[in-house]
Formats: sequence, C-alpha cells, structure tokens
Amino acid sequence: MAAAEEKAQVAPSSGGGAVMAGEAAPGTTAKGSTKGIPIMVRAQRSHPLDPLSAAEISVAVATVRAAGRTPEVRDSMRFVEVVLLEPEKNVVALADAYFFPPFQPSLLPRTKGVPVIPSRLPSRRARLVVYNKQTNETSIWVVELSEVHAATRGGHHRGKVISSEVVPDVQPAMDAMEYAECEATVKNYPPFIEAMKKRGIDDMDLVMVDAWCAGYYSDADAPNRRIGKPLIFCRTESDSPMENGYARPVEGIHVVVDMQNNVVIEFEDRKLVPLPPPDHLRNYTPGETRGGVDRSDVKPLIINQPEGPSFRINGYFVEWQKWNFRIGFTPKEGLVIHSVAYIDGNRGRRPIAHRLSFVEMVVPYGDPNEPHYRKNAFDAGEDGLGKNAHSLKKGCDCLGFIKYFDAHFTNFTGGVETIENCVCLHEEDHGILWKHQDWRTGLAEVRRSRRLTVSFICTVANYEYGFYWHFYQDGNIEAEVKLTGILSLGALMPGEQRKYGTTIAPGLYAPVHQHFFVARMDMAVDCKPNEPYNQVVEVNVKVEDAGPKNVHSNAFYAEEKLLKSELQAMRDCDPSSMRHWIVRNTRNVNRTGQPTGYKLIPGSNCLPLALPEAKFLRRAGFLKHNLWVTSSKNDEMFPGGEFPNQNPRIDEGLATWVKKDRSLEETNIVLWHVICYLVMLIGIHPSVCSASEPQTTPCNCRYVFGLTHIPRLEDWPVMPVERIGFMLMVPSSTELTFLQTILLFSEENRPPSCLLVLDCLR
Repeated sequence: MAAAEEKAQVAPSSGGGAVMAGEAAPGTTAKGSTKGIPIMVRAQRSHPLDPLSAAEISVAVATVRAAGRTPEVRDSMRFVEVVLLEPEKNVVALADAYFFPPFQPSLLPRTKGVPVIPSRLPSRRARLVVYNKQTNETSIWVVELSEVHAATRGGHHRGKVISSEVVPDVQPAMDAMEYAECEATVKNYPPFIEAMKKRGIDDMDLVMVDAWCAGYYSDADAPNRRIGKPLIFCRTESDSPMENGYARPVEGIHVVVDMQNNVVIEFEDRKLVPLPPPDHLRNYTPGETRGGVDRSDVKPLIINQPEGPSFRINGYFVEWQKWNFRIGFTPKEGLVIHSVAYIDGNRGRRPIAHRLSFVEMVVPYGDPNEPHYRKNAFDAGEDGLGKNAHSLKKGCDCLGFIKYFDAHFTNFTGGVETIENCVCLHEEDHGILWKHQDWRTGLAEVRRSRRLTVSFICTVANYEYGFYWHFYQDGNIEAEVKLTGILSLGALMPGEQRKYGTTIAPGLYAPVHQHFFVARMDMAVDCKPNEPYNQVVEVNVKVEDAGPKNVHSNAFYAEEKLLKSELQAMRDCDPSSMRHWIVRNTRNVNRTGQPTGYKLIPGSNCLPLALPEAKFLRRAGFLKHNLWVTSSKNDEMFPGGEFPNQNPRIDEGLATWVKKDRSLEETNIVLWHVICYLVMLIGIHPSVCSASEPQTTPCNCRYVFGLTHIPRLEDWPVMPVERIGFMLMVPSSTELTFLQTILLFSEENRPPSCLLVLDCLR
C-alpha cells in the first residue's frame, strides 16, 4: 500500500551499529548540547508498520521464486498473499522514538545512564503464502528485505530467505484468477452446456459461474484436493454491461471443480427448476435503463473546506484533533489502524490501542435446501477483504477534502497489482457535539461535532461491505460496517413458497442468512509498548434488591466484575443490564484515584441461529460468544485459524487458544468482538435511486458482531445500506482533557453555520 499523495523520500543511512546520546549518527551532525538526542538520517525509507511497497512485493516474490529447487517448482508457484511481517512492539517503539513521527523518546523504557540509540532499524520482512499448483502444497516463507532491494531498482535485487515451511493439510484462500478459470472450465464442460440448453439457454456468454469455497461437510471436502462448488446464474441480456445477472439463479445443477487442475470432477443435473422470468425491477442502473424515471427533486448539497482539512499526513502517519495513528493495509483484513494515541495536554501522548482491524467475517445461510445450506462464506480467510477492495476514485464513496492511499498486492502468478485510492481519509460533520440553553437568561451555547473517518469498501461476489473507523473530538472511537450490494437468491418452482426466505419477485426468493464480523483490538490503554498493565472488567447495571437500601424501589447501580482468565472472558451481550466492558490500566489513575480505561459499548447483536451440530460451526466456534479476551500473541491473529478454507479441524483458532486459560489480571489485552445484523420484513414495493443521486503478557480483545438478514422487498434489486458496529468510549475514569478543549472554543473558532456540498462529480 502506498500513500497517494505527499510521498516523502528520505535517503537511507549507510551505517549500522549504535550511537550514544549526544553523539552524531553516521552521516549526521549533532545539534547543541549532549543532553539532547541528535537529529539523525532515517535508516529506512519506510516505517516498520508501513504496508509493503510494490517494489518490496516484487523483491519478495523474486526471492522466493529463485529459491525453488527446479524450474518446475518455480513455474508452479502461485502467490496467495505477500504481506508485511509486522515487527515486535519494541521495534515500533524505537521507530516512533527516534526515526519517524511522533518522535517520542519517552516511548522507550527508561534505562540507567546514557541511552544507546541504534543508527538504523532492523530490516523489514515480508511473509508469503505460496500455493504449489503442481503438488497441491501450501508453504509459508519469510523474506528479509533491505533498502537496496526495495529502492528504485524495480525489485531486480533479491532479499534473503529467512525461513520456509510447508503447512500440511490446509488450503489457502482462493484467488480471482482461480475464479475466472473455474468459470471458464464449467462453461466449456459439455454436460453443463446440455443442462443449460434444457433451461432454454444456448448462449454461454449469458452464464455466470461464481466459484464458492467448499467449506467442510465430509471427508469429500478434505484439503487433500483443492475444490470449488460454484453457484450458477444467468443474465437476461448479454449486451448490457450493467445487467444484474444475480436476478436469475440456476437451480438443480450440482458441480464440483478441481481448482488445482481446472477440471470438473462431479456433475449432476438433479432437478429441472425453471429459470425465473425476467424481473423488470432487476437492474439498479439509472431509471431509463429500467423503464422508469429518476428522481428530479434532489438539490445539490455541497461540502466545502476552503482552508483545507484539519488533519495532517506524513506518509501513513495521521494527526487530527489530538488524535494520531498509522494506517496499514493487508490482503486479508483490508484496513488496519496502528498505534492509536491521544495527545492529552500536559499528560502528553496517551496510547489507546496498538492495532485495530476486522480479521474475519462469516455469512451462514439458514435455508436447509440445496445449494443454500452449504453457503457459509469466510470472506476474509477464504477470499480476502483487502484483495477485493475497490478504487474509490470513481463515485460518491467519499466526499469533501480527501486523502487517498493506494494498496499493492500480488496476483496469483506473482505480479504486482495496485488499487488506486483504496483507502479514504476525510472529515465529516456529525451534528451537534453539545448544547445548553440557560432558561433564565435565554443564552445558549452549541458546538458542532466533527469526526475523522478512515474507510475502504470491498465486493465479495454479490455483496459490498464498507469498513469504517471514526475518530471523534470527545475521545470516542466508532467501528462501523455498512452492508449493501445484491442478495444471493434462489429460484422457485411455480407456486412454491419457501419457509426459509422471502419471495421478492415471481419465481425468485432470498434465503435468510446472518452476517458476522470479528473485530480484533490489541489494546494498550495508557501503556507504552510491551507494558502489560491492562485488564478487562465487565459492567452490568443492576436493580437494588427491595429492603432498607431501596426503600423507594428506584435504586440501581453499576456492578463491576474482573475477568481474571481467558475462559472467564467468553462473554455475551446483555441489553437488559446494559452490559459493557472496560479495558483499564492497572497502574494509572485519575485525580479521584480511579483506574483509567476505555469501554467497549456493543451495538445491536445476536448469536448464530443454528443448532450446535451445524457443520459451519466446526470452523466458526468463535461465533458462539460476542466477546473473547486473550493475552496478546503475534501468531494468534485470525479467529478461525489462518486457513479456514476446507478446514477439517474443529474449533481451530480462538476457541482453542482460550483453552490455555491464561491470566488476564495484568497483561497485554486483545479483545475479539463478534457482531451480527437483524432486518425485519415489510411489504413495501421497492424504490431505487439512480447512481447519479447522490506472566505479564500482552492482552487482546476480540468482539464478534453480526447481522441476521431476513430479506425485504426493499432489498431488491440492490440493498440499501445497513449499518452495524460498536463504540470504544471514554469512561468517566479516564479524564481526558479534550472536553476542556471543546468547551473553550473562542467565538472565532466556533464552527460556522454548515455549508455542505455533496458533489458526486468532484
């Protein structure tokens, strides 16, 4: 990933070794007294957390390919993922102390005597997942990069292989190239062509084959072979580039494709279900292409920032309204937020989180009929949220004064592809922040709220997902997912109704399903890197029992419970008690003596609507609770394990890690939060707007959240955005000084009346 603007070029340092405080680093000049730290030439062009550049990806691929034993091995290598191997937190602290913004030496632990300051940082490393198409083996490689390898020589120099290992009994994520090959294989298969002729389709250009991962239902799905089980659809018009092919699902054809060798290994035309008749509402393009008329009563709404934005960017380092953090991006997770901190007056830079991201999403369908029962996509682990991201330069995805970041990936054959304007960063007006009117004097004070939003959007087959991190002036952080796109549909026999879905057009129905999202939050509340001083408490609001303490029957209070170990920290939401969780610092208190912290406020949520024996839960045991808390470990990143595709193992990943039952009483915390979505059916005819309308160890917290989607008529032909998410909120104990800053707006700094311009053509 690369910053689309303001790319700073800094020459690498030539030396190694160490420099004492007060001395000049090689090639630098010390300024002033020996008390200070000399200004040094940066030893690297890239911060240790910056995403890999296109040149670094090329070097990593070339290095691994050159290490192949024979020409046949090298030719059969397919590159599933090339990603930065993120360094230890002490390396990040060193970089942030002396080499890159925020240039804060206090991040490092205090030492006796004069600190030793390295003149360079460790070389960056790339981690590669490689699939061998000849042997059906998956391997993981680590390659060390250096400045000369990754500089302007186009990747002609090789890195150094640090390690390589074959991972047995796994299948890596599928690639877009494989999906295209699968479609071609099926469409050229004679029995499939005959089956489509029985359904009145002679033109194979109308046919769409979506290759879905097989999941795991029996030994036939074992990872000893790489298979896909595609879904079939058929367009109505071949000459319309925006024709909605998902409006005509092809039912009754069973196909299994060997993705390694590009051959059909199972085929059966099981049931002749008529194709749904063309629905005049099937397309989502402007009105004239649907025989309708677009809205004409929407006037321009303009966002204008005549003095530019309030944020500052240095490479991937972002500063805004006392916030600062770094932007990252990976093929699997997409957007990653690193090193989140708040500049809090005389208390300085207060860390909040080391790393925030969405690490998995699962979409299980609730129809027991073929083929829908086997639709349970792991969209991060089986496909990759980042690899399916959009370029945001073509529409109304972001508005205002925007900073874009590009993303670089390897394709399946090892070439480098770039998604321009992949990540969007911009400010948004967010209504009023606070207001009060004195009823005696009639005098009122009001302040507008503004938030900084970092986002990306991806398409996984028929659905679109927008992932957003919002930073607020009052110290809160919001994680939000926006769901839109096209429903995955099924066809009905004449007169048939389905209990497990919603009929949305003649012969067409949308099965019920759920969307689960897992946010992984490596927290660091008031902790320097590797300081293990966090713990998690659960808060439930309780009504006081009848008796002397509650003589008026109105008393209630908040009760805290420390989650002492990982098994105790498998928790579910409880709206009836306003349940929430606080990550608090065990060594830092506010002026009233209370521990400082950040609280996780869950949004609407639910759990899997399936029996415990459901096959998809073998791979998704992490969906059984809304909150998990673990001790921070670098190799515990993905809740269903790194390779959920065709995974035969039960509860691999998070559900197994917590069985160690590590202590959480004072550690580095990782939260895992699972969220889910609920929509109710109402029978209003759909209306579509056109596109022209605008020991002590680290601790991790993971929150699982999801959405139960009972499709509506209004969700067809394109689903209006549904929102789901959660808040990281400042509790009363943290005592950040931002409120004083907001309260003390002078008259001239008071936000003016809003001038908003929404211009999709900018």
